[in-house]
Amino acid sequence: MTENAAAPTDLLIEKLLSGDRLALARAITAVENEGAEGAAIMRGIRGHLGHALTVGFTGPPGAGKSTLVNAFVQQQRARGHTVGVIAVDPSSPITGGAILGDRIRMTGHSNDMDVFVRSLASRGHLGGLSRTAVKVLDVMDAAKKDVIVIETVGAGQSEVEIAGVADVKIVVAAPGLGDDVQAIKAGILEIADILVVNKGDHPLASQTVRHLRTMTGFRTDGDEVPVLRTTALTGEGLDRLADTVAELGERGRADAPVKRLKLLLGRVAMDICERKLQTGDPALTDALADAVATGDADLDQAAEKLLMAVLERLK
Repeated sequence: MTENAAAPTDLLIEKLLSGDRLALARAITAVENEGAEGAAIMRGIRGHLGHALTVGFTGPPGAGKSTLVNAFVQQQRARGHTVGVIAVDPSSPITGGAILGDRIRMTGHSNDMDVFVRSLASRGHLGGLSRTAVKVLDVMDAAKKDVIVIETVGAGQSEVEIAGVADVKIVVAAPGLGDDVQAIKAGILEIADILVVNKGDHPLASQTVRHLRTMTGFRTDGDEVPVLRTTALTGEGLDRLADTVAELGERGRADAPVKRLKLLLGRVAMDICERKLQTGDPALTDALADAVATGDADLDQAAEKLLMAVLERLK
């Protein structure tokens, strides 16, 4: 019974690893559902990762990220690369599903069998990436996509987790940010491998490029962060952006699957702790809350005691 039940999943994995489009869609759905089949798929592909170059696009709302991603995908296809796109949308508070629908904004690729676009809900996760998105990235990698593009929600400073999964991190800014640049500098600007001022035909684009160049520092490899100007609607600057991505991407791809695993390990561990806290000892939680409320205990100390109680139950 067990062997017969496992056979369809094994066949799905085999087709996925050959790049079959239908198998990719089915595998992503299984992984999103986080059931036994999804877990089996993740185990089955673990030794087949590291093919794809992963490129993350993030930045504040209004910078034109989706339009730029669309143009970047077209550029990659012109270079003969197969592409997967993970568009992380805000979640509906009622259904938990993605509500912006980046697939609608990328209908130009709907007839291209070498472009696979998936919209995912952020599921309330403020870092810009749900743990499901990281798993979907691995599934696309296993399906031999040459380039995987991740576009995050664009909620501001919290969008830094993309640094843990993307080989190249692109932060997109709009012309005329002014003081807003300083406001976001402590967050997403500092994860950038490349800074892009989109809508480059805007009168304030050149000024914003100069402003960013005075503010940016150096990447971990010691090189200065490039500041590029693009106009996604016309394709201006896309060749240079693609060349820069390709150059930087070759440097950090070797350990990409392990980086993603580290992020998943931490995320799953936190999820387990959260579930245990919710189903833990109500009496202890009430007592600690009362102690904090009356000033008899410090909040951090009380939280640590509650966490230690959870860890004891996990032993």
